[in-house]
Amino acid sequence: MTDLLRRIEDIVAPTVVGMGFELVRVAMSKGGGTLQIMIEPADGSPMDVEACATLSRALSAVLDVEDPIPGAYTLEVSSPGIDRPLTRPKDYSRWAGHLARVETAEPVDGRRRFKGTLLGLSDGVVRLRLDDGTEAAVPLAVVSRAKLEMTDALIEEHRLAQQGAGQAH
Repeated sequence: MTDLLRRIEDIVAPTVVGMGFELVRVAMSKGGGTLQIMIEPADGSPMDVEACATLSRALSAVLDVEDPIPGAYTLEVSSPGIDRPLTRPKDYSRWAGHLARVETAEPVDGRRRFKGTLLGLSDGVVRLRLDDGTEAAVPLAVVSRAKLEMTDALIEEHRLAQQGAGQAH
């Protein structure tokens, strides 16, 4: 993460948390024209478009005051979606049992890309069961990118969460 993205995260995090959400990721498009802030409800409930719009207005105001980005940009506030990125240590435990892709900044056991069933995170090491049945141990410190893969099981879990949230209201 760059210094600019860390600064933006520091600026927006208090507002995000104060509104009952968690910050999943702050990213800037390659050309620098779009600032993406990915959030989700802290209570684990499903995200809706109205919440994204409300947060977008609040974060836009905070960013206008702090003005951390030189030049014009577009603010995009979104939820992680079903095939979400894994950005926080707790994500690796929360989504254990699901298929994930992990890329590293440096080779681990001679490779930089891993795909397998996420087994969790322990002692700073992401564990995956690969397609060939072997287990990969990838230090979290070298993970450059990780995300869930779309599977029927993931879709079903998302559907059940949406259904449960609908019944709670």
